[in-house]
Amino acid sequence: MGVSLARSFAVLALLCLLVPCHGKLSTKFYSKSCPSVATIVRSVMAQAVAKEPRMGASTIRLFFHDCFVNVGHICCPAVILFGCPASGCDASILLDDTPTFTGEKNAGATSTPSAGTSTAHRCVPHCTSASLNSECTAQLGGPTWNVQLGRKDSRTASQSAANANLPGPGSSAASLVTAFAAKGLSARDMTALSGAHTVGQARCVFFRSRIYTPEPNINATFAAERQRTCPQSGGAGDGNLAPFDDQTPDAFDNAYYRNLVAQRGLLHSDQELFNGGAVDALVRKYSGNAGMFATDFAKAMVRMGGLMPAAGTPTEVRLNCRKVN
Repeated sequence: MGVSLARSFAVLALLCLLVPCHGKLSTKFYSKSCPSVATIVRSVMAQAVAKEPRMGASTIRLFFHDCFVNVGHICCPAVILFGCPASGCDASILLDDTPTFTGEKNAGATSTPSAGTSTAHRCVPHCTSASLNSECTAQLGGPTWNVQLGRKDSRTASQSAANANLPGPGSSAASLVTAFAAKGLSARDMTALSGAHTVGQARCVFFRSRIYTPEPNINATFAAERQRTCPQSGGAGDGNLAPFDDQTPDAFDNAYYRNLVAQRGLLHSDQELFNGGAVDALVRKYSGNAGMFATDFAKAMVRMGGLMPAAGTPTEVRLNCRKVN
């Protein structure tokens, strides 16, 4: 990051501290105090994705994993750069462990996008949220959406809450629908948001059982391909990575759904979306209509960003998004 860009972040953070980070949300919340926010976000995200495409994917999923854990709220002066959506979208995932709580960075289902936390800490001054994710998808060839701005940060984090709320790689279609419904999101939202797996990678430990059992709904050639880099026995190979979408791994497109129709879903939970269930028809539509997927994904991201935190949740304008003030 250049000196001038770093200074821009510092100035932006100070300016944003002058504006209350709560109240009615608006896409123009920082139009007067932080008029360059969109330009800064776009520049930073372009640099991050150009250097390492996986960071774009990790940051997109970071938003989802943050939002699904209802322990606070969001909006660090850094986070305002990226939108600060509500709900568990509270930057709690960026908090380091403390003597009083164990944070979410090492929660079971969070370990896949945890690399995005380093990008967030590096690229913004610290926090991350919706606008960043909108720009991430754009940098990878996907849709953008209008981000509602203006919130505060959680003062705590919870690994147990993350483990309880985040759907795991072994989830069934029914449990996925239930988990999203608990957040006020529909089966269509769930199916569209799952399309974020059109980019990024997963660790061997999360798909080993699917390729070696093998599951009845997996393409044999695909399973054999994944076995080359994911050893059957656990241990040293647990962290070996494989792309969710091995056709266009760094492009935000609808290839994820085409893979599901061809029984090439990497995780068990991926293939569950096309396994004789209620969302099969929608998966097939997305597989043949990239525009429909892009539109639905953007709408679902806005709805997820609108989730509200639990009443009475203590919040603050966090100065360093790794720790409470």
